[in-house]
Amino acid sequence: MDGLIFGLIIFAVAVLFLSLFFSFVPVGLWISAIAAGVRVRIFTLIGMRLRRVKPDRVVKPLIKVRKAGLDISINQLEAHLLAGGRVDNVVDAVIAAHRANLELTFERAAAIDLAGRDVFEAVRMSVKPKVIETPWISGVAMNGIEVKVMARVTVRTNLGRLVGGAGEETVIARIGEGIVSTVGSSRTHKDILENPDVISRTVLAKGLDAGTAYEILSIDIADVDVGRNIGASLQIDQAEADKQIAQAKAEERRAIAIAHEQEMKAHVQEMRAKVVEAEAAVPLAIAEALRSGNLGVLDHFKLENVKADTKMREGFAGSNLEVAVKSRN
Repeated sequence: MDGLIFGLIIFAVAVLFLSLFFSFVPVGLWISAIAAGVRVRIFTLIGMRLRRVKPDRVVKPLIKVRKAGLDISINQLEAHLLAGGRVDNVVDAVIAAHRANLELTFERAAAIDLAGRDVFEAVRMSVKPKVIETPWISGVAMNGIEVKVMARVTVRTNLGRLVGGAGEETVIARIGEGIVSTVGSSRTHKDILENPDVISRTVLAKGLDAGTAYEILSIDIADVDVGRNIGASLQIDQAEADKQIAQAKAEERRAIAIAHEQEMKAHVQEMRAKVVEAEAAVPLAIAEALRSGNLGVLDHFKLENVKADTKMREGFAGSNLEVAVKSRN
């Protein structure tokens, strides 16, 4: 009875040990690798478990690498996975580049992947170029007519400049700059309409793909349209601005003239007030002269006669002037 209980305990411990062993050690994955002709040590898989690396994310890409005939070690794959890279994507890119006779090592592919770029998509673009369509780009010819151009740019990935190279936005911006420069150097907009391929030739000659992750294969003008007469609009705006400036200057001169007129009126009123004040002081002076004996009564009468005679002559002169004016009219 005691031997039976001891045997059951040993059996239970063995079952528990095997369960833990098979749950911790990916024996099935190890058998699959052996069946695929890839030699992976069981202790290597246990080490991956201890490093908290899922073995299937390394072993399955390794099987693809070995089947493709590439020399990439399991340590390289595991190191890239631990660095946060996408091992499957990198392996697919290296295999695709190998099939297309493109020079792409695992180290460069891993660097491109860690830089945040899709290395597999880059390899596909190297084999099958991509067409980038620019938005409407406006330029103004020398005669002031606006020309709108839409272009299709065929590019392929330059794997050697993929790390650190500029992206599609830079390519489109440089194409736009080349189009604006070409249109602006044209004598008239008709030159562009007659020969739109001059844009393609001029832009391609500038080497706009320098420093980018792409190689420009061709630039095709998809559509050309005539826009506004920018030159005429600028002249109209300039004329309107000149008109407003002239009106402002005229208004300034008018304000100065009104202020001067008001100043003269105030000065005339001040002079009239002084004359009235002086005239008011004359009778007082005459009275004082009479009291002091400096002026006699006879002299005063003579002065009044002179004043009356002067008013009479002024009256005759004014009436004669009115008669002369009426007779002339």
